[in-house]
Amino acid sequence: MGIPVDAVDFFAELELHNERAWWTANQERWRRSVREPMERLCDGLADEFGEAKLFRPYRDVRFSSDKTPYKTHQGAVVATSPGVGLYVQVSSQGLLAGAGWWRPEPGQLDAYRAAVLDDDSGEALASMVAVLEEDGAEVHGEELKTAPRGVDPGHPRIRLLRYRTVLVTVEHGVPDWLGTPEALERVRADWRDCRPLIQWLDAHLAG
Repeated sequence: MGIPVDAVDFFAELELHNERAWWTANQERWRRSVREPMERLCDGLADEFGEAKLFRPYRDVRFSSDKTPYKTHQGAVVATSPGVGLYVQVSSQGLLAGAGWWRPEPGQLDAYRAAVLDDDSGEALASMVAVLEEDGAEVHGEELKTAPRGVDPGHPRIRLLRYRTVLVTVEHGVPDWLGTPEALERVRADWRDCRPLIQWLDAHLAG
């Protein structure tokens, strides 16, 4: 249930030849080295985390100045609540696993800030973030340049209050185990590490 190194090579080449002719010539390679291994990896995680949705390879270019037609990564997400879930991706940079809140729904931002301002739930989130970062994950997201309106810039959780999304990513790169069953177990471990954060987001973003 690993990801072939050829998946990484495929996306490195796609970045240089992001056009229909190259894609058509390599579509079977994409299916064999990218899509099917990702499906197997997600199937291996489904019993614990739920069914994943694999994203389509085609970009929506209608409102973008970048008209290249194909995504240069293959991602999959297990949604746990609106805009929240677990994520895994392969690209020219290798394997990435993560989780978080990537798309604010109406009312979620106010609910998030209220939960961060609350001393109990806010400190719980801060502790989760600290543990994830100590373990080597990157915690980031879309954020304001200044404090939200009405919030003291000196608030002890100002970093979290500035976020409009909260993402956790673990970059594995292209390790020796990428093409082996260990890849499945590494993603499983990452998602388990992210579970407390996901449970916090699921509980508090509903308002």
